[in-house]
Amino acid sequence: MTKKRVVIKFGDLSPELLELFKQKYPHGYQNHVIKVEKPGGDYFFAVTLDSDDASYLVKVNVKIDSKIKDEEDEKEFFGGLSDDIGSENDAFPDDMNEEDEPSEEMSDDL
Repeated sequence: MTKKRVVIKFGDLSPELLELFKQKYPHGYQNHVIKVEKPGGDYFFAVTLDSDDASYLVKVNVKIDSKIKDEEDEKEFFGGLSDDIGSENDAFPDDMNEEDEPSEEMSDDL
C-alpha cells in the first residue's frame, strides 16, 4: 500500500502531526527547507514529514535576507573595508627555515 501525499501549511498541522514534526526537527528545520516549484513559475518552501499513513510537504514561511548591508555597518563590524594588512615594513626573514626556532629578538615582538 502506498502512502498518500499531502501538502499542508504548518499552521494547519493537527496536534499529532505537530508532535511528530517536533520529534523530527528538535533543533529546528532551517537546514532542511526545500524550494518546491509550481507550474507557472510560482514556488513555496517546505519540509518533509512522514507519518504511518501519509508523506507530507509542510509549507513553512522563510524570510530571505535580500537587503544589501550598509557600507558604514560593514566598516564598523570589520574595522574598515581595506584589503591592506600590515605595512610595507613587515617582512619575513629570508634566511629562516621552517625548522628554525624564532630568535629572542623576534619572540619579544609577539
